Amino acid sequence: MARKRVTSKDVAELAGVSRTTVSFVLNNVPGVRIAEETRRRVLEAARELGYFPHAAARSLVTQRSHLIGFVLCQSPDRVFSDAFLPEVLRGVGDVARPAGFRVLVESVEDVSKPDAYIQLVWEQRIDGLILSGPRSDDEQLPKLREEGFPVVLLGQLPGSGFPAVDVDNINGARKAVEHLINLGHRRIGIITNAPPYYTASAHRLEGYRRALSKHGLPFERALVRYGDFTEESGYAAMRELLDLALPPTAVFVASDLVAFGALAAIRERGLAIPQDMAVVGFDDVRLARYISPPLTTVRLPAYELGARAMKMLIEMIEG
Repeated sequence: MARKRVTSKDVAELAGVSRTTVSFVLNNVPGVRIAEETRRRVLEAARELGYFPHAAARSLVTQRSHLIGFVLCQSPDRVFSDAFLPEVLRGVGDVARPAGFRVLVESVEDVSKPDAYIQLVWEQRIDGLILSGPRSDDEQLPKLREEGFPVVLLGQLPGSGFPAVDVDNINGARKAVEHLINLGHRRIGIITNAPPYYTASAHRLEGYRRALSKHGLPFERALVRYGDFTEESGYAAMRELLDLALPPTAVFVASDLVAFGALAAIRERGLAIPQDMAVVGFDDVRLARYISPPLTTVRLPAYELGARAMKMLIEMIEG
């Protein structure tokens, strides 16, 4: 049986207000004074019922906010520390500005919460979303898909029903590990990013496994460590690998930022890079070429990914 479509009348009844008040609150109508307690009740009722007026409103009026939401599904700290993200945002902005759109950036660490970023849709009246680093435990995406809200994913999320821009993480990781194998390494560790609901992290681990399998090398769980997109996590993970009774002679690090921490741990042990320990990263952030020795890394077209995502979103909004 099809689920009954929620209307503004349902929201009004649950909140104990008129439909006009619901419209004023959810559409953020300027110049209308609404008591904070009333506003709170309406928003809570809409959230509880899963009511999203934006898609319906777009079909009734042609005026748009020309505001795009860019949501980073990771720790807010990464906004300031990740060298990959600014290039993505530069690409997004270079396409958005000439088209008359502004970009609002939000960082949400726990997308499993039912209203983690959905208020961005309700309160800011954005025209569409770019979701960076989408996760399989996201509670909001099914609701947005049901409402037909324009969303483009920056990163694959199988089964989401939304268009996505991404790179071939499996093939990129496979080539990185094969580079180490071709240098003669047979015991190769990996520091990838956790938890597993990040599809890109899972794909890079899969690429590592495929490279080992292709060359007849065993996959050893002891050589797998997890980071959290920070230098500190790379440092800690590398120390654990070096403490093994039989440590690796090379390591593939699935993020350049994490690799910088790993390099610090290697040097701290008095080991030479790459003579004693070879390292390959992933992202090709600008800083990678200026450290000594330069970090060998897999290039990601960050600017191009951002620009492509924004173009796709504009087409969805204006289509």
